[in-house]
Amino acid sequence: MDSFQSLGANYATAARLIDEAHAGDPNTIPGADGTTIPYELHYARKMTRWLALRKPDASPALQLACRAQHFRRYPMTRAGYLTWRAKQKSVAAAQVAELLASDAIQPPLAQDEIERVAALVRKENLKGDEETQALEDVACLVFLDDQFDDFEKKSEIDEDKIITILRKTWGKMGEEGQKLALGMQLSERAGSLIQKALAG
Repeated sequence: MDSFQSLGANYATAARLIDEAHAGDPNTIPGADGTTIPYELHYARKMTRWLALRKPDASPALQLACRAQHFRRYPMTRAGYLTWRAKQKSVAAAQVAELLASDAIQPPLAQDEIERVAALVRKENLKGDEETQALEDVACLVFLDDQFDDFEKKSEIDEDKIITILRKTWGKMGEEGQKLALGMQLSERAGSLIQKALAG
């Protein structure tokens, strides 16, 4: 499921605006219908699908924060990329907050809701805030589900390094996220590496 849960009209508009920004990603992947889809839009839909499994009663703020997890992550220049990497969370949070304050969203979202979405995107208070932890779990689940196999095939990443990355990923997740990860349908190689990471 890649659709939102019980969002009011103004939140649904906010979600649409987030997706329109994702649609600007020049990087594409094949879609299910034979067409191509901007990668960040694909990623956002995966985030929503895993959030529905991880936290079916997610608040509207958490749903928007998950959908905006990679907000405008697609830099067009090398300098833009380096700037984005340096200030990833705060820049994305500020951009999402600006979008959520758009006049196109009616009735307007409350300022405290906008600030809440931005705080979630920044992943504030990760271990103390259940919604922030849920968002981190979802991001880790999408990594394992959608990115891991291609990531571990990179020539510059050896097995020791990928196992270290998996251990760090596992450490970021809460118990509920870890349970979902253990139940995932993974490639044989991914499953083997995860078992090695957990055994260590």
